[in-house]
Amino acid sequence: MIILGIDPGTAITGCAVIECLGNGSRLRALDYGCIRTSSDLPMHIRLQEIYNALCKKVVEYKPEVVAIEQLFFNKNVRTALSVGQARGVAILAAANHGLDVAEYTPLQVKQAVTGYGRASKQQMQRMVAALLHLPEVPRPDDAADALAVAICHGHSLGLEARLLDAGR
Repeated sequence: MIILGIDPGTAITGCAVIECLGNGSRLRALDYGCIRTSSDLPMHIRLQEIYNALCKKVVEYKPEVVAIEQLFFNKNVRTALSVGQARGVAILAAANHGLDVAEYTPLQVKQAVTGYGRASKQQMQRMVAALLHLPEVPRPDDAADALAVAICHGHSLGLEARLLDAGR
């Protein structure tokens, strides 16, 4: 299964594509990076750039699902609103291509990747690199976060498959 992982933001949106094999037991990074928009542009143009870039990834890699990080409480309301707008655009891109969307909290992502919900950013990045057999920690942080969200979904698929097998 191909999974598109997204860490939303208006300045930087992390975007990653992984392949999940063997009921989530084997994961392979196909692509990862960031979509960057200029703060000099009006918000509607920035959101359009994010939407268009995500649509290109969908067309290129043909994922079966999009995994996206849920918005968590943020003390800065302006930041929370702009992240929410980027999330909406990402979800719209998925919906317009007929893709299911799986949403995960930062706590769920950390637990799935490291086994510990309060793992540090560095622990997360090292585990992402280890799980995907990458030669180094993915950069920038937003790309590593998008990979982590995709891994979280891959692991949840593996758990779901094992539970189904156990029920037979």
